[in-house]
Amino acid sequence: MATLTSPLSGAKRIVIKIGSSLLVDPENGELKNDWLKALVSDIARLKARGQEVVIVSSGAIALGRRVLNFKPATLKLEEDQAAASVGQVHLAHAYQEALGREEIIAAQILVTLGDTEERRRYLNARNTIATLLRLGAVPVINENDTVATSEIRVGDNDRLAARVASMISADCLILLSNVAGLYTSSPETNEEAEIVTQITQITPEIEAMVSGNISAMGRGGMGTKLAAARIAMGSGIHMAVADGREANPLQAIEQGGICTWFVPTATPVAARKKWIAATLEPRGRMKIDAGAAKALNSGKSLLPAGIVSVEGKFDRGDTVSIISPQGVELARGLSAYDECNAQLIIGHKSSDIEAILGYRGRTEMIHRDDLVLMKGQVT
Repeated sequence: MATLTSPLSGAKRIVIKIGSSLLVDPENGELKNDWLKALVSDIARLKARGQEVVIVSSGAIALGRRVLNFKPATLKLEEDQAAASVGQVHLAHAYQEALGREEIIAAQILVTLGDTEERRRYLNARNTIATLLRLGAVPVINENDTVATSEIRVGDNDRLAARVASMISADCLILLSNVAGLYTSSPETNEEAEIVTQITQITPEIEAMVSGNISAMGRGGMGTKLAAARIAMGSGIHMAVADGREANPLQAIEQGGICTWFVPTATPVAARKKWIAATLEPRGRMKIDAGAAKALNSGKSLLPAGIVSVEGKFDRGDTVSIISPQGVELARGLSAYDECNAQLIIGHKSSDIEAILGYRGRTEMIHRDDLVLMKGQVT
């Protein structure tokens, strides 16, 4: 029976990263179908109790190597990309079949580093994933190795998973690999090495425990997992590094299996709002009426109807200041429209947006998840 204190048990939105060595047999390059079937049964159980699941999966290059008859050696960039192109087809089909047996819809999303950093693409990816989750699908995400270059690629799916988890405000990130967690020293060379079960802060002592070993099947070692933990903890996300080699690894984690939990001090929503308020420089201003100010103070989104005027030059996804009727900055948020379209729809009902712009855009000018009230400001 799952422990009530497990962050995995209580999470609403979960990202699961799967390493290449778990999914693909390093000896023959074949997909481990039985392992995948067991993992999907875990995912079906999570979804049955109302949890949302996103998969970040390695394995495309490893599968493509076998199909293209590449020898087990370091590949040139273009060979890596060719292997990814071929392997991604096989990988997507495997997930479609495995999830389909549990009557779960699989969706494939390929991303690059820019998709997680450039705000317009960030919002597009975030909204797409949110829509798929709302519709009950399981998005399967991988780095777009087919077009990414060594200069722009994330470089490992540990950090990619953490960026995705942060982007969609996940509650929990699980990194499944061929290690059981973070040890005090290398268990291969030190029999007295012990696993660290919980980390609340990444200190120099924690960093000293990390080795730079890289798996033969993938790019990531424990160093990349620590980098992922920094991203996750900074975003208010619980993250676990766990051994995924046995069947039903998620069930094992919930039942108290050995792993390392990285525990944040804030929630995902609080961390995201802190990022909006303190990190992003506003590109424009939106002055609102008293009704909109009251709505924002009660935790609602900002609708076009409540906006009196728009100033500045900003793109979709940029931060704007929200100004109260008294002329003070009440809030900041990420605009769903650029300044040209915003000017056209302010003062109008959300139901009029399609007729005005010619397409069906977002109902909100700024969604409440992308909005933070500024401390000390009142209407």
